[in-house]
Amino acid sequence: MIKKLITISILSLPALLNAQGFQVNLQGQTQQGMGGAGTGLVQDAAAVFFNPGGVSFLKENTINAGATATIANGEFLDAASSRVSRTDNPVSTPFAAYGVFGSLDTTKYFSRFKFGVGIYTPFGSTAKWEDGWTGRFALTSLKLQSIFFQPTVSWKVCDKLGIGAGFVLGYGNVELKEDLPLYSNGTYGTADLKGTALGYGFNAGVYYKPCKKLSIGLTYRSQVNMNLNSGTATITVPQSVASNFPSGPFSSHIPLPQVLTLGFGYQVNSKLALALDINYIGWKAYDTLAFDYKNNTATFPDTKLPRDYKNTFAFRLGGQYKITEKFTARVGVALSLTPIKPGYVTPEVPDADKVNLTCGVGYKISNKFRVDASYTFENLKRTDNNTALQLNGTYKTYLSAPGLSLTYKF
Repeated sequence: MIKKLITISILSLPALLNAQGFQVNLQGQTQQGMGGAGTGLVQDAAAVFFNPGGVSFLKENTINAGATATIANGEFLDAASSRVSRTDNPVSTPFAAYGVFGSLDTTKYFSRFKFGVGIYTPFGSTAKWEDGWTGRFALTSLKLQSIFFQPTVSWKVCDKLGIGAGFVLGYGNVELKEDLPLYSNGTYGTADLKGTALGYGFNAGVYYKPCKKLSIGLTYRSQVNMNLNSGTATITVPQSVASNFPSGPFSSHIPLPQVLTLGFGYQVNSKLALALDINYIGWKAYDTLAFDYKNNTATFPDTKLPRDYKNTFAFRLGGQYKITEKFTARVGVALSLTPIKPGYVTPEVPDADKVNLTCGVGYKISNKFRVDASYTFENLKRTDNNTALQLNGTYKTYLSAPGLSLTYKF
């Protein structure tokens, strides 16, 4: 039973890294203000992430850096007892920084090439449930951080077409804590699971402008297989059973899904622009997950458990209006469909189909500097009966995410 509980918590790690439940699109403030759409409408250096093919259409060399304060709190209403448990989560601050460089002399062949680099935290979460909450044997706290590094090259084939690709190196750091159903001297046993993971992939895109007003983007972000080879499980249980549940290293292979995106941009007039992104996320790759514990016992063997996620879609729509030469306003909405089937919802990923509402502003300080801000709001509700965790009830999550970035052009 203890082994099963420990495994279930780690089992949710891929979902924590990239599931719709924790995937708030925080890779660029301009795009965040427009519902997270940026594949078919290239505006700034965040195109390194959103569409490498569009990077070559940027007219100036650019450095862009920003961060978002993500404030997420939730509660769980237990169906059997009607007890409400709440989280007390710390504020997390995912960031994104990009640079785009190339020759500005349009008479030279190499001016068609742009080189970019991105350092961003696309996946991450923090969660801390109140002491003694209903699901304490599944999770008490979580700290998750990931950093992706992406060097990129983009080529403007002609005035209407650009192609690009970037190599992706991903690093993840996670700590999960939970109580164990072994009681001694007034306290329950605990499990503290720490690990780091590395993964590799690529991000490729095509950007096409058939006419002055319309632009179309198609991108593919490959599956990233995160190899967790340095995990450590620290298990504290009564001395009488300690030998049955030894602390020690563990390893795992964790797939993060591929993402295919079709995007459209439309410049209605000199002031108004619209953007639409359609994401197809290959979550079906996350059907089973295995863990190899170095210190096995009869009650603590290696494990291989099903998750049975499904492929899913997300739709992102946004617009921006240039009020003055210096001031721009943005608004957007995103619909994300959950990959988690009934019976698999966990406290780490209490996911559901959801709608994100966003807004943002941009201000041109000078010809070289621009500041952008965005705000994202999310209200999520999911009722589920997870028999493996013995959690039957309703989850509610409230997310508020204000962000700010600064852009320098040269």
